[in-house]
Amino acid sequence: MSEQLLPGYIIRRGSALDRSLLLKFMQRTYQDIFPNEDFSHLEQTVKQYFSSDTPLWWIDFLGEGDQESRGAREQGSNKEFLSSVPHRPIACLWVGNAIDQVQGNRHAHIFILYVVPEHRRRGIGRALMRYVENWAIQRGDRQIGLQVFQSNKPALNLYNQLGYQTQSLWMVKFLSAEK
Repeated sequence: MSEQLLPGYIIRRGSALDRSLLLKFMQRTYQDIFPNEDFSHLEQTVKQYFSSDTPLWWIDFLGEGDQESRGAREQGSNKEFLSSVPHRPIACLWVGNAIDQVQGNRHAHIFILYVVPEHRRRGIGRALMRYVENWAIQRGDRQIGLQVFQSNKPALNLYNQLGYQTQSLWMVKFLSAEK
């Protein structure tokens, strides 16, 4: 089932058949930030965590299309039209579950939110965050968690604008075998 996320874009639920496409989107996410790294190991992450308990949504771009297609889009959420649109995913949102270590409550945790560069700065990320917040509220969650790299300034700006706050810092020390 698909619904309009923004004019020209629909959101639809992914399935277990999307495993390889999810992996490609994950690799693109990390390659945007770390272009010289190999992210083939992310296959293990998808294999371990992707399940019916970790929902995945795709955003499809409807394209310019012909006048009839534009007219159907302008009339709102025409379900017959949306179900006949070929899928061209330009973004994805994958969500898992986490436990708040202070309160002990289950909450949504965003594994990945990725928008291809050609479709950025059009409100898609913001709309996806609102979508997942509504989804989390409906299932009874009281918070959403995510991890973002300090170097990813556009994502940090978005999350700050949406009211997300730093609750903890993930610290790393690289070790060498030599002493």
